Amino acid sequence: MAHTFEDLVKLERLAEEAHAAYTASPDDGTRAAWREAADAFQAAVVEHADAEGRSRYEVEMAAKKAVRHPEAEAA
Repeated sequence: MAHTFEDLVKLERLAEEAHAAYTASPDDGTRAAWREAADAFQAAVVEHADAEGRSRYEVEMAAKKAVRHPEAEAA
């Protein structure tokens, strides 16, 4: 089953949180968690893009924009 756009937003939030944790405490464990979260997001993006017939880039940028600039989505 393909991921929904909301799933992508959740996965990107997790990846951003993992990146922040790695930045705050750079060690092998936090780096691995960040990579795992980022990999899960990327896999979901590919799956969603294929299911929707859209480009991976377009889907990825839309999800990242929704996470990083939520005020733009609300307007």
